[in-house]
Amino acid sequence: MGLTGGIGAGKSAVAALLADHGATVIDSDRLAREVVAPGTPGLAAVAAAFGDGVLRPDGALDRPALGAVVFADPAARRRLEAITHPLIRAESERRVAALAPDAVVVHDIPLLVESGRSAGFDLVVVVETPVEIRLARLAERGLARAEALARMAHQAGDDERRAVADVIIDNSGDREHLRRQVDAAWPRIAGPAAPAAGTSAPAGPSPSPGAAASA
Repeated sequence: MGLTGGIGAGKSAVAALLADHGATVIDSDRLAREVVAPGTPGLAAVAAAFGDGVLRPDGALDRPALGAVVFADPAARRRLEAITHPLIRAESERRVAALAPDAVVVHDIPLLVESGRSAGFDLVVVVETPVEIRLARLAERGLARAEALARMAHQAGDDERRAVADVIIDNSGDREHLRRQVDAAWPRIAGPAAPAAGTSAPAGPSPSPGAAASA
């Protein structure tokens, strides 16, 4: 299944709760960091495309410097994605291939809608949170309001994510509120073999048929 949501919505919290149920979480953000780690072909390709100015003195990727380039220039962002997305997909596929056939795999993908990949998953779960709550959470992480809004502007909106959602989880409350929704959604996420956890009703509405293709 694919798990997505806007920046600050709380995808990681949902992913952690799904992992508690036994799911294997493949975090695209983490893979994105790994494929451009020092010494990787990914980092070499990024440096070739954007210059040594996106590298730190120790040769590692200077993420703030690269972010300043790609968030201000859609063409530069597409150039970066053309480098990293195939590498991330390949690593994701490698990890899935190493799992048991009956494993419940959760692909945590922030840009699932933007990359047009929603149709590649049997189920799409969207985490939704009001913008002001997201901004407050991001401020706690040290992200300025203006930068947070700029990043949100480069992501799909709630309506676009809802259009591909099979399950919507509202993360505007506390941890217990979130846990109850994940428990309710688990049987649908895991399929017929899933043990019941709380109610078996799906969490939130399903405003569209969503994506129902092979994972």
